[in-house]
Amino acid sequence: MWRCPSGLLLLLLLAGQGALGARRGRWRRELAPGLHLRGIRDAGGRYCQEQDMCCRGRADDCALPYLGATCYCDLFCNRTVSDCCPDFWDFCLGVPPPFPPIQGCEHGGRIYPVFGTYWDNCNRWWQAGNHSAFWGMTLDEGIRYRLGTIRPSSSVMNMNEIYTVLNPGEVLPAAFEASEKWPNLIHEPLDQGNCAGSWAFSTAAVASDRVSIHSLGHMTPVLSPQNLLSCDTHHQQGCRGGRLDGAWWFLRRRGVVSDHCYPFSGRERDEAGPAPPCMMHSRAMGRGKRQATARCPNSHVHANDIYQVTPAYRLGSNEQEIMKELMENGPVQALMEVHEDFFLYQGGIYSHTPVSLSRPEQYRRHGTHSVKITGWGEERLPDGRTLKYWTAANSWGPSWGERGHFRIVRGANECDIESFVLGVWGRVGMEDMGHH
Repeated sequence: MWRCPSGLLLLLLLAGQGALGARRGRWRRELAPGLHLRGIRDAGGRYCQEQDMCCRGRADDCALPYLGATCYCDLFCNRTVSDCCPDFWDFCLGVPPPFPPIQGCEHGGRIYPVFGTYWDNCNRWWQAGNHSAFWGMTLDEGIRYRLGTIRPSSSVMNMNEIYTVLNPGEVLPAAFEASEKWPNLIHEPLDQGNCAGSWAFSTAAVASDRVSIHSLGHMTPVLSPQNLLSCDTHHQQGCRGGRLDGAWWFLRRRGVVSDHCYPFSGRERDEAGPAPPCMMHSRAMGRGKRQATARCPNSHVHANDIYQVTPAYRLGSNEQEIMKELMENGPVQALMEVHEDFFLYQGGIYSHTPVSLSRPEQYRRHGTHSVKITGWGEERLPDGRTLKYWTAANSWGPSWGERGHFRIVRGANECDIESFVLGVWGRVGMEDMGHH
């Protein structure tokens, strides 16, 4: 596991607590464990060069502070690899270092070694890790197969926003989580696999929670993303991408069944052949309600109730408006831009790190995704300031991030997360309140 945050190195916590202290006699230095063997190496740090220091023979005071330890720029280094400064060999001897380079993170013209946790002006950054579901995938493939929400057209982006007005003196709580207000009605994230169908997964996820909340728990379906992927085909491309406005239109006009009834077929990126056909249709039964005209496409489940919603509405992008809507009516859907580092997110409060700015174009690609925002909170930083965040559910399965969820900086439109946020009401009549 490696961690690759961004920032000014104010506080450094490194593996290998027994860092070399100041010089404690010659034998200590000769028997010191190899700094570089412990992974403590500043891949691009200038030490000897910065001080213009290359001392002859063995000069124990020819030393510099080095990431919580001490490193040397004297020729004694030539036979002990353990405690030389990282640029000793190339600067003092003009030869490449005798250890392989370790990948680091560049920020502000400086390279930081991996295996550390850093602080940027005391902003706390998040942890990265190597998520096994993405092993062997290029960034291009990740963007192509793990996202799948097409950026809305300008006419949809210009939807009128519904403004919620806070009452005079109304103060929203510092933290809120939908699953605490509505226990058992907020559903866990599903996994879209290598299907570029976040448009269907995020829509089904928000609709599932909202139908459950608005029916006061009488209906608690996990709605079927596959129903949307296979049957919502008007200007939609299934596992090759789709639009949120089309997904909500389908949920309102046609409705979908539960995920138990119509499970995800999990089509992988390398499967050839046509997309799976639509296995569930519905017909009108009066008062805008619809009923299924087919059995569930699996033999274990017979409940093929059709669930519908009212028209989706767009919220103002002010964080207070999103918070009030979330707290009163349930989780909301948000569009976001996914950058290369989001795939590596493992925990903490995410914000996009500009590590890739100095890298070639293929490392800087990004794509549009959609997720379910479920709450918010804030965290105190060591300097006393507060970092605000949203909590959200992704659709990359429970082993990604924080059990399938993530936190992201709130109030700064981080990765466009506050730019296009939608809410919806579950279509729930009195007759639904009794028999489900």
